[in-house]
This record gives sequence, structure tokens and C-alpha cells, in this order.
Amino acid sequence: MKKTIPIKRLALLTAVTLPGSALATNGYQLIGVGTYQMGMAGAVTANPGSAMTAVSNPAGASRVGKRSDFSMQAFMPERDVDFTAIGGDKQQSAVDMYGVPSIGWTAPVADGSDVYFGGGMYGTSGMGVDYPVTNMGNGMQWDGYSNISFWQMAPVLAWNVNDKLSLGASLNIDYQSVALKQSIDTGGVADTSIDLSRSASGFGLGFGLGVLYDMNEAITLGFSYKSKQHFSPMEYQLASGDITLMGTAMPAGTYELDLDFPQQAAAGIAFHASPQLTVSADLKWINWSETMKELTINGGGTSIAFNTGWDDQTVIALGVNYDITSKFTIRGGYNYAKSPISAEDVASNLILPAVVETHYTIGAEYRFNNHWEASMHYMYAPENTVTAAASSNPMDLPGAQISLSETSIGANIGYRF
Repeated sequence: MKKTIPIKRLALLTAVTLPGSALATNGYQLIGVGTYQMGMAGAVTANPGSAMTAVSNPAGASRVGKRSDFSMQAFMPERDVDFTAIGGDKQQSAVDMYGVPSIGWTAPVADGSDVYFGGGMYGTSGMGVDYPVTNMGNGMQWDGYSNISFWQMAPVLAWNVNDKLSLGASLNIDYQSVALKQSIDTGGVADTSIDLSRSASGFGLGFGLGVLYDMNEAITLGFSYKSKQHFSPMEYQLASGDITLMGTAMPAGTYELDLDFPQQAAAGIAFHASPQLTVSADLKWINWSETMKELTINGGGTSIAFNTGWDDQTVIALGVNYDITSKFTIRGGYNYAKSPISAEDVASNLILPAVVETHYTIGAEYRFNNHWEASMHYMYAPENTVTAAASSNPMDLPGAQISLSETSIGANIGYRF
């Protein structure tokens, strides 16, 4: 019979990333996909603006016109783990730049049709760290690595029902890759490690729904829902000792990790203050507690449960888009969501430091002619630090800290057909 081993702290965990990273994120999800959405800080549910709308509000595919978009983002995180409060050292993660591409397009199914079809390939989420061996105090050494990539293909169908109402639906075809490694060297008595560094990958499925409604010429409302993205368990072929718990080596064999992507819902409003100025706002809910409250590794006749303890997030995003001339536009935004990781869960998230909360963004766009345009964005998320809560249990690492700050810069080439 399979034995379940709950591990509350020092979870020796996994993470979830874009081509190996920790991104400009709410949790480990990007605040926006592509340069337009990043420039608006993700406040795009009622103000879609680019072909990347397939993964944010599918109804927007019928509002952005016949177009394609090609975006590339250079994402630059800084991550720290700090054990000085318990007699150890502070260490910064290696690897501080990642590339995040996205491609999207949308067009009517026939000339003059109110039905639009589109889609693309989008880098939407990710997180990762790479720490060297670090003194964590009390004669113990720690090291950690995580690298998780998450991509979505999103074929989308959208319909302008009438002059006011647009509806949309997308099929989300997902791909994720997960690699992680974390170990604690106690001098041989109670060594603990998990080595899933040979990454496993898999495909998942979900769907998205969207609505856009023009209340009048000045106000547009938007609503979107994205289902939970379901994945089959990822499989790792491990040798004896790749998982060691308190000095006991687990046997060789196939081990599985369940990791789905959470459902989410958003409501937005866009106020078209003038033909040149639009102000938009979003309120989004991300259901992290369903997929990241606890992660489980199954294998060797054992189920190992890690209590990561992530909470749901409520995201507030504000964006401003202003046409200075008929060719040149500037934009800016603000995005805030409380960290899904609390002080009680620091020890379980040393390699999952998704703790940034506040994001500031700016962007600009230039239209060369009726077809070609180029745009850019810059994003800054100031450092946020979460300190482990006071505890009588030393395995809770009271006083230890995880920190994350982020910057990104990106560019987009758009073409209107």
C-alpha cells in the first residue's frame, strides 16, 4: 500500500517557468503577453489592442482588426535567499536574463464577415532559480535549482454579434517543462534532497471565454474566464538516492509530479475619454490555491506531499493609452497583487520565490504606414522580501528571507492586413 509522507517545510520543491526563468509576474504568470499588454500593465480585458488577446480575452480577436504581432521580451529578475538570521549566508541566484517570445494573428473568416479566427503561440508564465551551495547555518549546506517553462497555443474564434456586443472562445493547448533540484547537507545524518533536474514535460488542455460590450461610445466593458489547464502527471526516471528524505534514500524508478495551471477570471472597463485617450482598469482573480497549495511526488510506493501553501491572488491593473499624433502613441500602467506566498510558507518556497507585488510599466508605439508598426515596453517591479515567521520549529527557518525584483524590456512588430 502506498505510504503518504507529508513534508510541511523545507519542501525541496519544484517551480514553473518560461524558457527557464522567473518572469514579470502575478505569482508565476506574466502580467501581460506581448509588448502592448506589458505597456498597459495587463489592463487589457476591455481594451485588447493586439493579437495576443487570444489568451487574455478571446472576444478581443474580433475587435483588433486583421493583424499579426511578433513580440520578444528580455526579462531580467534578481532573486536572493538569505539565511543570515539563522547563522547562514545570503546568496543571489545566477542567470539574470531570459527571452520570452510571443506570436499572434487574427482575421475575419471571409471578407466582410463578423466572425474572426486567430491564434498563436504565447509565452505566458514561468519561474526559476539557480543557487550555488550556500551555508544555511547550524552546520548545514543548501543548494537549489528550478526551471519551469509554460507556453500556450490558443486557436480563437470571435464574433461581433452586433455593434455593441462581441463574444469569443479559445482552445488552450498548453506545454510545460519542469526541472528542479534542492538539497540540504547536514553532514550525513539527515541529508535531504530531491533531484528532478532532468526536466520532464507534458501537454495540457483548457479553454477561454470572453465578452466585450460597448455601453456607449465612451465605455467598454470586458469579461474573461480561463479554465484550469489540465496536465497528465509529468514522469521522471530517477536513480536510487535521487530523492533522499532525512537520510533515507528512495528506490530507483518512475516518479510523477502533478502540476496543473490555475483557473482565473477577469473583469475590465475601458473609458474612451477622447479619440486620443483611453484609460482602462482590470480586476483579476487567479486560483493558485487549487494548483499550488500542495505539490505531490508519487513513486517508489510513496506519495510525498509538499505544502507550498500558495494563496489565491486578486490583481488590480490600470493602464493609459494616449495618441500623441496619428502615428505615435505612448502608454503606461500599474499592476498590483499581494504575494501568494506568506511568511508561514517561506521555507517551502526557497526555489519558488514568486513574491513581487507591484509593477510599473511604460510603452510607446510608432505606425510607419497603414500596415507596419513597431512598439516597445519597459517594466520595473521593485524588490519585495518575505521573511519567515517566528516559530519554535527550526525547520520553519524563522527569520530566513526570499526576495525578488524584476525588470523587462520588449519590442513588437505588428502588421495590419
